[in-house]
Amino acid sequence: MNERWILFKRNISDFWRSFRRNRLGLIGAFLVVSAILVAVFAPYLSPYRPMDVIRDENGRGLTFAPPSVHGPLGTDDAGRDVWTQLVYGARISMMVGFLAGFIAMFIGSFFGIIAGYFGGRVDNLLMRITDILLVIPDLPLMLVMVATFRQMDLHISPLIVLVIVIGLLYWTSTARLIRSQVLTIKERQFVARARAIGAGHFHIIRKHILPQIMPLIVANTVLILSTAILVESGLAFLGLGDPTQPSWGTMLNFAFDRSAITNGAWWFYLPPGLAIVWVTLGCVLLGNVLEEMLNPRLTGHHLEGEQHMVSLSTTELIVESETEAAL
Repeated sequence: MNERWILFKRNISDFWRSFRRNRLGLIGAFLVVSAILVAVFAPYLSPYRPMDVIRDENGRGLTFAPPSVHGPLGTDDAGRDVWTQLVYGARISMMVGFLAGFIAMFIGSFFGIIAGYFGGRVDNLLMRITDILLVIPDLPLMLVMVATFRQMDLHISPLIVLVIVIGLLYWTSTARLIRSQVLTIKERQFVARARAIGAGHFHIIRKHILPQIMPLIVANTVLILSTAILVESGLAFLGLGDPTQPSWGTMLNFAFDRSAITNGAWWFYLPPGLAIVWVTLGCVLLGNVLEEMLNPRLTGHHLEGEQHMVSLSTTELIVESETEAAL
């Protein structure tokens, strides 16, 4: 156990040394972390609440007021502070995006592991389901699912509906990616040795398969988060969000419905659009760098036999040594 812990700390130290030398990775991490901090500390970044109306000396709401001392981003058509809606909207957009992304990651990883490990009819069934969802246009299917959930009158929050719909539809790419990796890993010698000593399917998946694909799952999850946040913003822009809780997509929906462009109120629609770009760009940069660092197949050539063997993870080497000891 002590040896495992030492090797784990060594791997973390090596990973950090490599990561901090990658500028794109640092930029992506900064973009994502800064957005998370804004969402967490939103109540401390603005003296107002999202639904508070800023009024003038006569008690009238300051509608479409430009950026001033009343607010760094002005007000909307109802006199509400745009900056306040932006920082509180980060909570909603990122909460929905992160929850939906983790659901999609879990479903995709589960289906990919089961299909790749067992193969045969199980693989064919799960991959045909995946293919069907891949060929169906996403937007019409999401609109149908959201409308179906709302007609069922389950008294579920619109935000929860968005989380469920996005999570149930965006796991397909993860499933195919994980399946391809599992197909390769299950043919390696340490898995064959584990079967030879009588290890069960669950033990092999938990002890031998999952540790090998976990880095890929982590990297792919970050990429899914960017997609989930974009989809949530798009659905909220179409009016499928919760109008009582501001998100970046809802802010864009209100801005276009209430003629912000016609009135020249750029401070109403430009900040939420830039915020969406900020977070999704950060997730893409961070996800690509993590995938490049954690997946050795992306950095080596298939003819580099000796170097490829060196690139095997420490977890795999430990598993092989333990299996040989058991034999």
